[in-house]
Amino acid sequence: MEINYNMAVICKKCGLPNDLCACGELDKEETRIVIRLETRRFSKTTTMIEGIDPKLSDIQHIVKELKSKLACGGTAKDGFIMLQGDHREDVKSYLVKFGFTESAIEVQ
Repeated sequence: MEINYNMAVICKKCGLPNDLCACGELDKEETRIVIRLETRRFSKTTTMIEGIDPKLSDIQHIVKELKSKLACGGTAKDGFIMLQGDHREDVKSYLVKFGFTESAIEVQ
């Protein structure tokens, strides 16, 4: 006879079970994101997004979605997201759809 105890995984931050934990959503609301335009070599413009914590958000998924929606190339390195071209306003609207607070997103 086998006894199987299914214990819920507890969040270390709030002490609630992971299916009830809201820490990730709260951290998204507290995150300050800066979107700016940089000029790279050969006068190429790049949209830089900084402030998204890779530990709290699936940054690779966000980059993949942004590249698909904006039809551009890009990458995520060292906590930055780099997208080819000027997509500042469009990125802001997509980040709000991903659950980030609009007032915490600064466009430069």
